[in-house]
Amino acid sequence: MFALLKRMGLFLLTNLLVVALLSIAIIVIEAVTGINITGNGYTQILIYAFVVGFAGSFISLAMSRWSAKRMYGITPVSASDAIHLSGKEQAVYNLVNSLATQYGITMPEVGFYESDEANAFATGMTKNSSLVAVSSGLLQKMDMWAIEGVVAHEMSHILNGDMVTMTLLQGILNTFVVFISRVVAMSWSDEEWGHINLFLYIFLQFVLGLLASMVIMWFSRHREYRADEGSAEKVGKEKMIAALKSLQALYPSMRPAEESNMTAFAISAKDGTGIMRLFASHPDLEDRIRNLENR
Repeated sequence: MFALLKRMGLFLLTNLLVVALLSIAIIVIEAVTGINITGNGYTQILIYAFVVGFAGSFISLAMSRWSAKRMYGITPVSASDAIHLSGKEQAVYNLVNSLATQYGITMPEVGFYESDEANAFATGMTKNSSLVAVSSGLLQKMDMWAIEGVVAHEMSHILNGDMVTMTLLQGILNTFVVFISRVVAMSWSDEEWGHINLFLYIFLQFVLGLLASMVIMWFSRHREYRADEGSAEKVGKEKMIAALKSLQALYPSMRPAEESNMTAFAISAKDGTGIMRLFASHPDLEDRIRNLENR
C-alpha cells in the first residue's frame, strides 16, 4: 500500500511540475515575443496549442528517467557493482552493454525493481540517455532464454527511438485537440452563451482527446510489433517467442500493469477487450507470437 501511495504521489508531483514549467514557458514566450498567446486570434490560439501540446509531452519525456527511478525505487547498477549481481541480473546487464556497444549508443542505465509482476520497460529522452528496468518478478518467473528476448525487445524500443517518436505524435495530436476545441468553442461564444463556451471547450477536448488516444494507441501497438521483430533480429526469434509465451502462461495470474507513464514502453500490459482494444497500448500476445512465427 505504501509503495502504491508513493507512486501516486510521485505521479501527481510530476504532473504538477509539468504544469508549473508549462506556465513558465508561456510567460517567457509572451515576454520575449510580445504576443499574448492566451488571446483569441487564430495565430495566438495556434501558438498556445503548440506550446501546450508539445511542451507538456517533452517535459514529461525529459523527466521520465527521473520519475521512473523514484516511482519504482530503482537504483541504476554501476559498472563496478555489476560483478556483484546475481546470475540473471548480470546477464541482463551484460546483454544491454553488448547491444549498446554493437549499435554504437551510450550504455543505458540498467536497474531492477521489486514487483511480483513479470515486466520490464525502457524510457529516456534519447538513445544515449535511456534506462532499461526489469522487475524481480520477471527474473524469478522466466528462464534466461525468455529474459534475453525481453531485454532485446526493450533495447529495440531505445534503438528505434520510440520514446521520442511517441512524444512527437502526442505533441502533434495534443496541438490539434487544443486548437480545434478552442476555435469551435470560441465560435459559439457571446455574452448570452458565454458559459456554454467553457462547457463546449471541455467537452470537445474530451471527445477529441479520446480520438487522439485511439491514434496514439494504434501506433503504440504497431511499435510493439517492431520491437518484437527487433528482438528477433538481435537474439533470435525463438527467444522473443519464448518470452511472449512465458507472458502468456503467466497472464492468468498476473496483476494488470500498474498505470503510469511507463506502461506504454513495458514488455506487456493489460489486454483490452471489445471496444477497449482500441485503447490498448499492446497487441494481444497471441497476435504478437503469430507475427513472429510467420516471419
